[in-house]
Amino acid sequence: MNVKFDPNNVVIKLCMSGMRLEDGGNTEDAIMMFHKAWQESTDDYERFIAAYHLARQQKSITDKLKWMETSLQCALNINDENVKSAYTTLYLNIAKCYEELCDSDNAKRNYELSNSYKGAPSDEGPFYHGTKADLQVGDLLTAGGNSNYKPGLKMNHIYFSANINGAGLAAALANGDGRERVYIIEPTGEFENDPNVTDKKFPGNLTRSYRSQEPLRIIGEETEWAKLTTTERREWRENLAKNKGGIIN
Repeated sequence: MNVKFDPNNVVIKLCMSGMRLEDGGNTEDAIMMFHKAWQESTDDYERFIAAYHLARQQKSITDKLKWMETSLQCALNINDENVKSAYTTLYLNIAKCYEELCDSDNAKRNYELSNSYKGAPSDEGPFYHGTKADLQVGDLLTAGGNSNYKPGLKMNHIYFSANINGAGLAAALANGDGRERVYIIEPTGEFENDPNVTDKKFPGNLTRSYRSQEPLRIIGEETEWAKLTTTERREWRENLAKNKGGIIN
């Protein structure tokens, strides 16, 4: 099963709505929204995400454990690179539940499983970078550019994604007046999960977003991806303007 994170997926949109209600202090409606996401889930990928959010909202540790283990089982059923980054988080949350239930053997086993999935990403791509800059094959993209999301901030890393639509979104939101471009790139050195998205809204790094301090080499250009409508572009810009969270640079 090859799955890709899609912000327009019905279940993901329901979970995002639930998180907005949660941020506004409206926990009861948030839980209802996460239950709706669970009920409307049609495959293991959607069930894995909905169960994770339901788990977070449980007051009882046994209920939290039940939903977190359900989320993990769905993730394991998928066995896909897109969700492997979530294993560390899921096993860690399960270990904490067992610890609170004074089940030290299961806690220890799950902490060890969580640690076994830590480390550098094993994603093999292909990788993409979205921008409005007019570049050529062979050019190098380097860190030190201005942030598209926070004025005046110089970025210590160069960012990229294995999700072409994620790169397309970055191109749409990039500074400049040029046309939106999505380049196929290859990292020239080590890279890590982007901490600005990893475990922030969803478990792990479902958007397969990465960053590196080493240059990215352009090896081609992509022309087909899901383009934003004018309304969607405006909504993204408004949401970014409202976002008060700091950027991990």
